[in-house]
Amino acid sequence: MKLQQIDRNEITSSPLTEEQEIYKENIIDHYKHPKNKSELQNYTHKHREINPLCGDDITLYLKVNKGKITEASFMGKGCAISQASISMLTEKIKDMPLSEAKNLKKEDILHMLGIPISFVRMKCALLSLKVLQKEVEETQ
Repeated sequence: MKLQQIDRNEITSSPLTEEQEIYKENIIDHYKHPKNKSELQNYTHKHREINPLCGDDITLYLKVNKGKITEASFMGKGCAISQASISMLTEKIKDMPLSEAKNLKKEDILHMLGIPISFVRMKCALLSLKVLQKEVEETQ
């Protein structure tokens, strides 16, 4: 699979601190080398969300045992922000109680990304949270 070329200046529109530059590089790394990108076998939960405006597409797979997320993976395509966000989120929610995952908020995702996200990119950044929330809602 060929990855789209990333314009490093397109990820955020405002000047970054040195620490934020490190987060930006982390986003690019998660995009180029995503964690947990595979179709999880024996999943207990699966949900797909699409951002029709920009074409981001994420399917999240979870394995939940006794109210705890034991495994998480995803399949998808899209911009660097959406794909890095879901890659990071799958790492974050492993071994997390489902009740805690249900309470994750926009601020948690933005903190995880660590850089200012422009209004235009906000839906990209939060698609991972949307797919997780919809999936958790379906388990209720």
